Amino acid sequence: MPKATVLGKTAKADLPKELFAEPFHHSLVDEAARADLAARRRGAASTRTRAEVAMTGAKAWRQKGTGRARVGALSAPSRMGGGVAFGPKPRHYTVKVNRKARRRALRAALSVHAERDSAALLDAAGFEKPSTKTAAEALGKWGAKRPTLVVLAGKEIGAAKSFRNIDRVAVADADAIGVADVIGAASLVVSEGALEKLRGRLV
Repeated sequence: MPKATVLGKTAKADLPKELFAEPFHHSLVDEAARADLAARRRGAASTRTRAEVAMTGAKAWRQKGTGRARVGALSAPSRMGGGVAFGPKPRHYTVKVNRKARRRALRAALSVHAERDSAALLDAAGFEKPSTKTAAEALGKWGAKRPTLVVLAGKEIGAAKSFRNIDRVAVADADAIGVADVIGAASLVVSEGALEKLRGRLV
């Protein structure tokens, strides 16, 4: 049974086997992490084509008789101020990953922290009144390596306010974390409420 330190205490508690005992699947985790990061790209880059630039449609000069090379529209990509050929347009970068594969990858990422003893449990009830000092001391006593990811349930506002101002500590809701978030963290802190949400989401 995987175990984890309870933040602020010396005792260890059991972690849910269904969440923290998944064998590591390198290709599956890699695919899911890439999909997570790709989905976060804004994809808002945009350039104007030759049809969209503010440019006259008249021929620059007559075809023959000037001694110069023939030329057409000034909006051609080869001319200064002309449109861009094959430039970026707004798009999305999302990649489909099957639901079962995504769940399995996230369980595998969580299990890595259990194996490395870099996961800790948090009793969010102790942070009904926000205290960044208490949160920082608890992480320091545990010896948390940074960056640290603190996973909470949405209603645990006091704990969220306590941890969110600590340097290189990210706070996330259990419903929103992805594989990239978990594997990108050197330490993982999960509240009891977040465990229940993760169990409902991944099992």
